[in-house]
Amino acid sequence: MANIKSAIKRIDVAKRNSNNNKPVRTEMKNAIRNFNKAIDEDRIDDAKELLIVADKKLKKAANKNIIHKNQASRKLSRLAKKLNDKTAEMAN
Repeated sequence: MANIKSAIKRIDVAKRNSNNNKPVRTEMKNAIRNFNKAIDEDRIDDAKELLIVADKKLKKAANKNIIHKNQASRKLSRLAKKLNDKTAEMAN
């Protein structure tokens, strides 16, 4: 446990920030998980809608500095690529 007053304050701030960020991070992960599940089950129409939801959650997390904006962009790009590959596979 910290002895210095400023360190004790920083611990409190870190705990408070962690509690505020956790729901946003969880929503983001659940959106990605739901999208991946839809892709695995070949539900392309649902996956398209879930991609929009995941996009919203990722951008929200990036806006709140929970994740870096480039990380959000990278994750979204990979999800879109996965959807496009699955759509092309289903067309063949």
